[in-house]
Amino acid sequence: MQTTIYPNVFPEHWASDWGEDEYGLWMGFSIKNVQYNFRWIQPGHFLMGSPETECGREINEVQHDVLISKGYWLAENTVTQALWKAVMGYNPSEFKGDRRPVEQVSWEDTQLFINKLNQDNEALQLCLPTEAQWEFACRANTESPFSFGHQLQTSDANFDGAQPYQENPLSESRKEVVNVKTFPANPWGLYEMHGNVSEWCEDWYGDYYLDNKLDPKGKNQGSNRVLRGGAWFQGGRYLRAASRIGTPPDNRLLNIGFRLARKSLDEKTFISVRTARM
Repeated sequence: MQTTIYPNVFPEHWASDWGEDEYGLWMGFSIKNVQYNFRWIQPGHFLMGSPETECGREINEVQHDVLISKGYWLAENTVTQALWKAVMGYNPSEFKGDRRPVEQVSWEDTQLFINKLNQDNEALQLCLPTEAQWEFACRANTESPFSFGHQLQTSDANFDGAQPYQENPLSESRKEVVNVKTFPANPWGLYEMHGNVSEWCEDWYGDYYLDNKLDPKGKNQGSNRVLRGGAWFQGGRYLRAASRIGTPPDNRLLNIGFRLARKSLDEKTFISVRTARM
């Protein structure tokens, strides 16, 4: 029987709703009637980066083994405009819509948002995911360019269909962001890890430290922060799980949003499934 790693406390006292479904454990909070849910990501090994044979590969994607040693909570979707407005009181986005991702937020803006939420409820312990945590969750135990396989269609993700991946035919270009949860979730219950908006990560951008295989966090300083996932106006190659770029932390662009994580906490090992509210 496969060992399952569960969080030390579930649900936590701040959770307004929680449960367990085909993807695993989830719990969320609510602010001004806006619900935001997190998925439990179990620890594990994975190959970070891309093999040299992968179509669209860049030289900054050197493949290497990484261990995520602690489980963590990652939001099932990017922060919506509704949640941003509920916390910050304004909406910076170009493409308006409560269920659309907030965009035109800098890395520095995300820190203001996170600090405000943590000050209001210290137990949330919110942060951005590290680059390694992001790719681990995006891949969800897959090694293909995308969590759904080797091919990419505009029915899978929001990207520029005029720049298809590999030899795929030209397809739809929506030319704007779409609502979160428009496309099917990946095997771990996470939505739009590929496309729609690029997502800020915690790390400074730089070459991988290949000898740092345990919970890597990138450089200690730099001029750019990491973006992952690709966006609505980019070609298919930029939506690959391994694709990574760096941009200044004060950039506010209409293709950039973010997804919340929670700081890693202690967890316990169980063999049987824990009872959760459905």
